[in-house]
Amino acid sequence: MKISRVLLYTIIVSLGGFIFGFDAIVISGTTSFLTNEFGLTDIELGFVVSAPTLGAIIATLSAGVISDAIGRRNLLIIIAFLYLLSAIASALASGYLMLVVARFIGGLAFCSLMIAPMYIAEIAQPEKRGRLVSINQLNIVIGLSVAFFSNYYLLQLSQSTADWAQQLGITENVWRWMLGMETLPALLWFIALFFIPKSPRWLMTKQREEEAKAVLNQLHGDNGVETELCRTELQNIRATLTVNEPPIKQRLRSLFDKKMHFALMIGVIVGIAQQATGVNAIYFYAPSIFEQSGIGTNAAFAQAIWLGLTNVVFTIVAMLLIDKLGRKPLLIGGLSGVVLSMAVCAYGFGSATYQLDANNLDKLKQTMDVSALKEIQDVEFLSDVEYKNAVIERVGLAQFNLHQGELLKQAANLNSTLILLGILGFVASFAVSLGPVMWVMFSEIFPNAIRGIAISFVGVINSATSWFVQFMFPWELANLGAATTFAIFGIFAVIGLFLVAKLFPETKGKTLEQLEVEFSQRSSSQKRRAEAVA
Repeated sequence: MKISRVLLYTIIVSLGGFIFGFDAIVISGTTSFLTNEFGLTDIELGFVVSAPTLGAIIATLSAGVISDAIGRRNLLIIIAFLYLLSAIASALASGYLMLVVARFIGGLAFCSLMIAPMYIAEIAQPEKRGRLVSINQLNIVIGLSVAFFSNYYLLQLSQSTADWAQQLGITENVWRWMLGMETLPALLWFIALFFIPKSPRWLMTKQREEEAKAVLNQLHGDNGVETELCRTELQNIRATLTVNEPPIKQRLRSLFDKKMHFALMIGVIVGIAQQATGVNAIYFYAPSIFEQSGIGTNAAFAQAIWLGLTNVVFTIVAMLLIDKLGRKPLLIGGLSGVVLSMAVCAYGFGSATYQLDANNLDKLKQTMDVSALKEIQDVEFLSDVEYKNAVIERVGLAQFNLHQGELLKQAANLNSTLILLGILGFVASFAVSLGPVMWVMFSEIFPNAIRGIAISFVGVINSATSWFVQFMFPWELANLGAATTFAIFGIFAVIGLFLVAKLFPETKGKTLEQLEVEFSQRSSSQKRRAEAVA
């Protein structure tokens, strides 16, 4: 069966989602190696992990303006180059600061998360838009799954005695190989982007109607011949655009115009809820989280693979349902699952105890000096924080970081299966709701003329929330403990669930132009109600 041009271009553009997912998650396998290599503190590790999100905040601030100026396709090409540069620089980093800068550069490319859905939404037909935009989310979770597999495979190679693995430096510098694997998909995407057309809606904002018509005929016509669908779509786009593209200052003023209030409110709520529930903390620190359950380092890497597989399966479920059930039902169902899953994780970690007996110490002797730990032999600790602090006090932070997985494995008394199920439940709930739905809604709820700037605005809020969660997570685990940290994520999910159920509209099956009119009317209705109350 011949693949449609819209689907082909969607697949090419959404390859950026794969690279984002890989880039974001690959760091999860390197955290312990980086901590030992550069002697990082919890705060420094937080900076390394969250550095890309800082870059994303800066890029997102300007990405909408740039995409409106030079076009979605041209900006995507620049983004692909930044991913490629970051991957090479990260793998070759000679120090902590260089690594932070290299990952910051990669973060500048994270604005692909808003530009790719924007491009896809602008070439898709309304009845297929949800599924097509969700392909980008599917590629994100495939990318993160591949990163988990890649990290696990490279970890096994680093522990092997194979001559070729030693000659390639995998046994000595496995973290460099983990970070460097990204160069392959980044180079492929950079080349492929030169073969997609410009967005017809962007072309219309630039008064390039003939080019827009040609692209629409290419996308929806019959072998390039104009059809009624193409003519109707062109008329709809034309009806919502001003004669000339407004200058940047006017577009910024339009963003905060009263008729935009409802759309902005929806965008801000879903943007914060997506990250405040802890998704990137769980993804970016997955092996570290599983180590907290006392299963050991190798098993932690292996269990992280289940996160990726669960994510892929339930993202496909979301793609099948998003244009049938709609956006709001998926959000309500998914957030309900997140609340339950975080409660399970908080209970699992909260009921844990930690104790080292003589048998545990004998096993630890194989990897470290345990003489100082005999002071706390047979002492029961009621939280992970108490246990970790007691161990660090006796062996030092460097030794604890080096052997953390084994130290937790020998002492932890908890239900690791329950915690695994809670985390997988969270991933499934997120993948079927907040993951794909947020970007679909971002691409739908803002007017054509200021879509780039509007998505930049809510994207910055989303990225800032993500950065704060990632940056604080190592400190939270060390000082608040796993149970409290997961409980906090659950509280944010409860708040998000209430707001979605109370305020969110349904957007499925409507053209972008219809949604523009509807959201403007809702803003006016809100204004009238507020004035009546006043």
